[in-house]
Amino acid sequence: MTTLYGIPNCDTVKKARTWLAAHGKAYVFHDFKKQGVPPDRLAQWVEIAGWESLLNRKGSTWRKLAADEQLAVHDSASAQALMLAQPSIIRRPVVQWGDGGADAGVNGDVSVGFDPQMWEKRA
Repeated sequence: MTTLYGIPNCDTVKKARTWLAAHGKAYVFHDFKKQGVPPDRLAQWVEIAGWESLLNRKGSTWRKLAADEQLAVHDSASAQALMLAQPSIIRRPVVQWGDGGADAGVNGDVSVGFDPQMWEKRA
């Protein structure tokens, strides 16, 4: 089963959910706000996609951090600690694809962000 991780009021997550429904792709939604970030999954995502691609440095959560908090994020461990403490800082959506495939442009069975062209390869 495909699992889409994110925050329900995020516009990009809404687009992703709409796309999955339109393409008949069954999925489970994991709400970071209600269910938290699974630490074991986060470690897996970092290993597959890299902490730099998971950490959203363009969003309001990042901009609200103090400069010293931003500077403290310099490696995988510090990024993961921040993402666990503040799930809104994770780039969304994160999708754990149920098919386990490794299509071009998709890192292993995990993708970060919404890219309809890459997702089309999975539909």
